[in-house]
Amino acid sequence: MAQELKRSLGVSDAVIVGLGSMVGAGVFVAMAPAAAAAGSGTLLLIGLGLAGFVAYCNAMASARLAARYPVSGGTYVYGRERLGPLWGYLAGWSFVVGKTASCAAMALTVGAYVWPDQAHAVAVAAVVALTAVNYRGVQKSAWLTRAIVAVVLAVLAAVVASCLVSSASDPARLAPGSAGDGPRSVLQAAGLLFFAFAGYARIATLGEEVRDPARTIRRAIPLALGIALVVYLCVAIAVLSVLGADGLGRSTAPLADAVRAAGSQWLVPVVSAGAAVAALGSLLALVLGVSRTTLAMARDGYLPRVLAAVHPRFHVPHRAELAVGAVVAVVAATVDVRGAIGFSSFGVLLYYALTNASAWTLGSYWRVVATLGLAGCLALAFSLPLSSVVAGAAVLAAGAAAYAVRDRVRISRERP
Repeated sequence: MAQELKRSLGVSDAVIVGLGSMVGAGVFVAMAPAAAAAGSGTLLLIGLGLAGFVAYCNAMASARLAARYPVSGGTYVYGRERLGPLWGYLAGWSFVVGKTASCAAMALTVGAYVWPDQAHAVAVAAVVALTAVNYRGVQKSAWLTRAIVAVVLAVLAAVVASCLVSSASDPARLAPGSAGDGPRSVLQAAGLLFFAFAGYARIATLGEEVRDPARTIRRAIPLALGIALVVYLCVAIAVLSVLGADGLGRSTAPLADAVRAAGSQWLVPVVSAGAAVAALGSLLALVLGVSRTTLAMARDGYLPRVLAAVHPRFHVPHRAELAVGAVVAVVAATVDVRGAIGFSSFGVLLYYALTNASAWTLGSYWRVVATLGLAGCLALAFSLPLSSVVAGAAVLAAGAAAYAVRDRVRISRERP
């Protein structure tokens, strides 16, 4: 009999875990490449709204499914139960691979702000440290995430105030730069920004550790998503008001550049520290989610069953966490931050496409929400840069091939 995890997270804990994964990634990492893709401030804000809408559809589908299946694994479990084993496996595969890239991107963001010349070494150290925190129990992770979110929101509030006071809200600066090709520019910007919204999935993948999941998950996911969207809109408008879309698109540290342009040089080190803390919060929550999906897939034999062990004292999937931490550390030592964002977005958008397909089976009302979410996910996924689409499709095909080989081996063993 599989060991169960301890239910210790309430609504506020679950909201904080979701915010820890969302707030930070979009502001400090994804907004600059999204601005470059959009070509203007107006299109960037439209893309942000579109990403938020698709995320809302996904969130509603995730909340409903998580309440019905309150176990670790997220859409891996939902796809398996509602669509069949292959689709559940592909969802889990897309999540683990895509979010491993996200983990590496967050770790490298920490390194870039803390010690740019040794970014890869700092990234690996951050992964090791946060894996150790997760190993001690999910409640300790939630407490640390709460502190991180408080620090990051305070820093972002200071950035917004500094930029808006300095710029006197000049609306003409919201739309400079080339207009791109209109709809495609908006879709590509939204696809890149979706990287920032995917954190609410952490609440669903922690379903086995949430108290009263039917009530808690349905409340926590929309709350976390709504707070994150308001924060993103405020920061985007403030930064655009001093940098414009062209300046934002060229920046490697947009918030630091924004406060510098606003004349608040004293805020630059504070913003750098806030960026590092935000990335740590995202990394902490990401490792939590990937390890829980790894646990669920190991329980079903799609990953080595040794990874399904739950620690008798800390009640966490300790072997899965150590394995995920080791893989992320290796990836963080070798990859590039911006390249990881598009790859991660493609994998996660396919994951949510399967979430919506699973929710479609729940009934008439959910079919409307799920259809919108499914169409939005596929449109954003295939509007991403070609390199991201090709790499993501190749990895998905490799996962499908591995499933086929495993299934063939299983059938041959069952024959007399």
